[in-house]
Amino acid sequence: MFLKFIKDFSLKKIIKKKLSHYKPVSSPDVVHRVGVIIDESYFADKEQLIKELMANGIDRNNIRTLSFKERVKPKEIVDCCHFTRKDISVTGNFEKPDVAEFIETPFDMLISFYDVEKPPLVLATLRSKANFKVGFSSVDNRLNHFMISSQAEKYPEFVSELFKYLKILNKL
Repeated sequence: MFLKFIKDFSLKKIIKKKLSHYKPVSSPDVVHRVGVIIDESYFADKEQLIKELMANGIDRNNIRTLSFKERVKPKEIVDCCHFTRKDISVTGNFEKPDVAEFIETPFDMLISFYDVEKPPLVLATLRSKANFKVGFSSVDNRLNHFMISSQAEKYPEFVSELFKYLKILNKL
C-alpha cells in the first residue's frame, strides 16, 4: 500500500512535468488504426466496446487494446497487452515490451476509455504516439484532442457520439 502511494506520487510528478510542455498536435488523417486504453479494474466490457467500434466501420484487425489492472491474481489468465503499476518504473518507463510497443505505435486515433484519472493510465495516454486522442471530459483536458462528456458504463452512447463528431471532422 505504501509503495503504491510512493509510485503514484512519483508518476504524478512526472506527468505534471510532461504536461507543462505538452501540446497535442492533431493530424488531418482519416482514422483507420485505433488504439484503446481501458481501465479493466473499473470497466470489464472490453469486447462489447470493440464490437461497437466494429459496428461503426473500424476493422477488427485495426483495433488494438491496452488494459490496466490494479492487480493480477496468481492464477488469473490475462490476454495480451495489459499492465499494472509493477510494470512501470519509478522514472515512468514501461518495462513490458508489448506495452512499450503499444505506446510507440502511431495510431490514427487513441481512445482513452477511462473516466477516473489514475496516474498509470494518464501516463500511458501522455506517452502514446497517436495522432488523435479521444477521451472523457472528466479526465485532464490537456491530454486529449477531443473529449466527450459521458460515463464509461454508457459505452454505446460514447461510441455513437464519437463517430458522429468524427464524421463532422472528416476523420472517417
